[in-house]
Amino acid sequence: MARIAAPFGIKGWLKVQTFTEHADSLDQFASWFVSSANGWQEIEVEDFAVNVKSVVAKLKGIDDRTAAEKLGKRDIAVPRSWLDQPDGDEYYWIDLIGTSVVNEAGEVLGTVETLMETGANDVLVVRSGKSAGSTEILIPFVSEYLANVDRQNKVVTVRWERHWQENDSKDRK
Repeated sequence: MARIAAPFGIKGWLKVQTFTEHADSLDQFASWFVSSANGWQEIEVEDFAVNVKSVVAKLKGIDDRTAAEKLGKRDIAVPRSWLDQPDGDEYYWIDLIGTSVVNEAGEVLGTVETLMETGANDVLVVRSGKSAGSTEILIPFVSEYLANVDRQNKVVTVRWERHWQENDSKDRK
């Protein structure tokens, strides 16, 4: 859901980098699970704010900058059971990451590595191969290119031709 970015001030507040659609989404949870060397630790959220420049939070027991510094770069999660079910045409990014991507001709284009926001729409970052010769395809996650998302079989079918990326790569050389 998020990552602790850095301490904020001297009273234990933390800057939080959210991976949610809305910056204030994490405010609905009374506690978060924070990653550690020993697994996930549930920590109560004392306060939460969305500022002009960042999202900040105060966690119970983190009362000074030194304690906040120890939490730097840790992941924040909540149990799946705490989340609302997405509507039919909505998806949690985590459900798309790792899915196979095929085009309507049945050609395997790769696997969703991540998604990115562009302001206009989200973009699938599809990686084929794992070696240095792997390619990255950026496919807008919009209905024009999206044919089907099969959550159960973890397959995204797109209206995308394999040669579009190859031609694009040649044009850049």
